[in-house]
Amino acid sequence: MSRIRHVRRSRSATAGVAATAAILLAAALSPGAGAADRPTRAAAIENGARALADHAASLGLTAAQDTEVRDVVIDQDGTQHVRYDRTYRQLPALGGDFVIHLAPDGTYRGANRATRAPLSLTGITPALSAPKAADRAANALRATHLGETLKRLTAKPELVVDALHGSPKLAWRTNAVALDSQGNPVARTVLTDARTGAQIDAWDTLESATGDGRSLYGGTVPLSTTSTGSAYELKDPTRGNTYTGDAANNVDLCLLGTLCLTRAPATVFTDADNHWGDGTTTDRASAAVDAQYGTDVTWDYFRDVHGRNGIAGDGKGSYNRVHYGTRYNNAFWDDTCFCMTYGDGDGTQMGPLVSLDVAGHEMSHGVTSKTAALTYSGESGGLNEATSDIFGTLVEFHANNAKDAGDWLIGEKIVRSGFGRSALRYMDKPSKDGVSVDCWSSSAADLDVHYNSGIGNHFAYLLAEGSGPKTINGVAHNSPTCDGSTVTGIGRAALGAIWYRALTVYMTSSTDYAGARTATLNAARDLYGAGSAEHDAVAAAWSAVNVG
Repeated sequence: MSRIRHVRRSRSATAGVAATAAILLAAALSPGAGAADRPTRAAAIENGARALADHAASLGLTAAQDTEVRDVVIDQDGTQHVRYDRTYRQLPALGGDFVIHLAPDGTYRGANRATRAPLSLTGITPALSAPKAADRAANALRATHLGETLKRLTAKPELVVDALHGSPKLAWRTNAVALDSQGNPVARTVLTDARTGAQIDAWDTLESATGDGRSLYGGTVPLSTTSTGSAYELKDPTRGNTYTGDAANNVDLCLLGTLCLTRAPATVFTDADNHWGDGTTTDRASAAVDAQYGTDVTWDYFRDVHGRNGIAGDGKGSYNRVHYGTRYNNAFWDDTCFCMTYGDGDGTQMGPLVSLDVAGHEMSHGVTSKTAALTYSGESGGLNEATSDIFGTLVEFHANNAKDAGDWLIGEKIVRSGFGRSALRYMDKPSKDGVSVDCWSSSAADLDVHYNSGIGNHFAYLLAEGSGPKTINGVAHNSPTCDGSTVTGIGRAALGAIWYRALTVYMTSSTDYAGARTATLNAARDLYGAGSAEHDAVAAAWSAVNVG
């Protein structure tokens, strides 16, 4: 089965809902506080630097380590949350990330750390050479594609400190990429012990003027474009110059930054009259309309509901490539180019993968990478995927498009009769796809991240909609609980607010499902108060999927 994936290892509800979420956030975090009272990002970083100096010992910081700010969140009441990446003797420290929390006056309140293991090594000279690490990663990629001849296989190791898997150790992080038998890209990241040569972990790395367009899935939609004088470009100056280009069915080996050998060009779509596509696959611009529209709605969702200015929070737009590869049943977000890429599907299992929830899913990977950076394996990888399914679904509701009404199915617009079911994933009962799990167990971490993500998806549905049968926009849903309990939903706006705050303030790269329970409870407490109906509902929904 093909899967929506994320390149790092491969973004409706009504306007009223968005407004409600914004009001709830302001009321919960800043009764009476004005924007002028809030510290700036620069002030928060300066306060964070003082806190690092004063609390270096409790944070496990030593002279051999350095830190870099990844993200800053400032609450309406001035409370600050500064997120850091860490290096050890100039080597990236996987699992060294942490978030410090500061009061409105800048005083230190505490921290969330991905790991508390002391970050110290006896040396940073590897016993295993880089070429041997590359060979091991190449073999690991071949092993996942048995029976296929991989072409143009390249692997490049990077020396890191692994603090995610037990005691910190020197390791090679190797990104291996190749082309499969159909000429489409495949990739795998392999983490290898740099002293013993043992494989520590591995994961897939194939982790979007005013005109209008006739889309494949969403009907006729509005588009903000750029006039060149004689024509129009499918580039949106109101959303960071996000644009969509035609990959002309080419592929590339530029999925992992340092392995950039070739990148399939993405020629920006142009049009003479600012009316794009004809709603069919015959016109190549139709898929571009869907991709650009998905980007617009995802940008608007994070801006309107969560106050986030673009995927990275910096106001800069991403770009889309459509018509990528040959019969390519996939779509992916790539951090290295800050771009979305969409295949056309094989026409039997899938059509072009440019549906609204797929766009929301993939671009939300970009939000995750700029915030918690959940490691893409085990339970944290499942949470990474669940985060994208949750926000992709909320983007679809936020669009409020009658042609693609919101529901809790993922990819229902792109699947074809040959796929064997009506959607890629079902958030009300994830196991309906035959491979995902509804409930947490001790073996969840051993599952593919697209399958153990069902635990987070099931939690999210229960928290928003509650248990039992329910019809939403004409689609029948029915969500049982794992413990036989009855859960009362608190609505999609509250789910989105809680999950976003948990992701951006409390989760770290190593967060697992137990950690997600704690993070969302903390978020619900911040937003609605300890002991509130929302706080209690979070606890009940996690218990209902066996996360206690």
